[in-house]
Amino acid sequence: QVRLVDSGGGLVQAGASLRLSCADSGRTFSRYAMGWFRQAPGKEREFVAAISPNGGTTNYADSVKGRFAISRDVAKSTVYLQMNSLKPEDTAVYYCAADPNFGNIIPPHPLGFRMFTWGQGTQVTVSS
Repeated sequence: QVRLVDSGGGLVQAGASLRLSCADSGRTFSRYAMGWFRQAPGKEREFVAAISPNGGTTNYADSVKGRFAISRDVAKSTVYLQMNSLKPEDTAVYYCAADPNFGNIIPPHPLGFRMFTWGQGTQVTVSS
């Protein structure tokens, strides 16, 4: 079982960078595919990026390709989201998620989001 704690959000200006972290306090981190999602006010939660259990495969939303990078450190049981060239439209609460199956956590999310284990979220605000 995974237990996730998100951190690293903040208020930055457009063009800046942030790195989000999601630490797992459970003992099965290496067995799970990990993802980052975000939810802006008044909008549905949307996929941002995902990484396979062994870290060998990643997947990104078109809106963040080339700007964001997901990675994982098995020794620290932590997944990261490096966000560069931030834009005001990146403003949202960012959540990490875990699922044993990489195919579930990447679009088109055949089982929806309901079976994921979620972090508590961290606010990212990008000013223009």
